[in-house]
Amino acid sequence: MFRNALEPWHLLVLVAVVVLIFGSKKLPDTARALGRSMRILKSEAEAMKGDSTSNEPRPEPAPGPRTVPGAPGDTATARTAPTDSTTSH
Repeated sequence: MFRNALEPWHLLVLVAVVVLIFGSKKLPDTARALGRSMRILKSEAEAMKGDSTSNEPRPEPAPGPRTVPGAPGDTATARTAPTDSTTSH
């Protein structure tokens, strides 16, 4: 039933429709984004594969100084909120 389902002229029609829909200006950007996505997917799949086959315990990261951005004592990012006495109703 599907012996000759995908012939060369089917591919040509498909390419023509894609060019008409997306336009020739966007095709290189789309192909580039697709290539990046495929590389990211491949690297993540390899990382997951490597994690599942590795039975070695992972080393704990060395503890370092912790900073919290926007801490209450931080004057660079501290903001003052209006109080009830400064707002008029």
